[in-house]
Amino acid sequence: MELKKSERSKAKIKMALQAPSGAGKSYSALLLAQGLTNGNLSKVAVIDTEAGSSNLYAHIGSYNVLNLESPHSPERYIEAIDLCIKSGMEVIILDSISHCWDFLLDYHASLTGNSFTNWNKITPRQKAFVEKILQSDIHIICTMRVKQDYVLSEKNGKMVPEKVGLKAIQRDEISYEFTIVFDIDYKHFATASKDRTNLFEGKPQFVINSNTGKKILDWCNSNMTKGELQVKVTECNNLSELTILFNNNLEMAKTIEQEFIAKKKLLQELTANISSNGNGTH
Repeated sequence: MELKKSERSKAKIKMALQAPSGAGKSYSALLLAQGLTNGNLSKVAVIDTEAGSSNLYAHIGSYNVLNLESPHSPERYIEAIDLCIKSGMEVIILDSISHCWDFLLDYHASLTGNSFTNWNKITPRQKAFVEKILQSDIHIICTMRVKQDYVLSEKNGKMVPEKVGLKAIQRDEISYEFTIVFDIDYKHFATASKDRTNLFEGKPQFVINSNTGKKILDWCNSNMTKGELQVKVTECNNLSELTILFNNNLEMAKTIEQEFIAKKKLLQELTANISSNGNGTH
């Protein structure tokens, strides 16, 4: 038993995209993967349960596709993930994990006996699947379909039906397992409903692109937490140290940019006072 200081060194992101059909989950996932690999899509594998839909985006680059046909059991997903890891992939896209939950629900419905106690046969398989995602030393992007519904919206003076996304088709609270969860609407705009990186939290909706993935990669490769970076800002003794600290932790630094600005102003004032007093000058 050993107590160690917390650290995050080259983390592997685990994120989810949830959206209704046609909102661009697969395309957005590939753009994120492009950024996470610095443009090297040959290190990206798509585990495709959507009848080969991932091949529609081959114009982006030469990524790899593993068509996972029925049955979409947790064990087959795990086997596919292992194959991708052994093949040297850096990013795996599971498109989508909703099929795994559909499989387990159908299996549960087929069981005889007490419906409640039968969940004891489901939960361990779902848990093994989720743990495989979380414990794999590789970036993993999961897509999830959401249950669709329609609302009436006014447009040009008329009430027209508008498609909206609702709850993700996966086990309840699955979003708690991911570092980032992006919600994408049918107009392809994304918002972060969960964001432990602080890169997207509270930010306006945006369209995912490869630069989004690059931001996440920079965060993964940073050795400092947000709190540690804040301490480092206070410890900077001159503008050169502050500038180097900002540039070496660019994406995280942007989340506390006002603290850098305040420190810069303080250092400039101190430098001006020293110069006006003649101290430290020749």
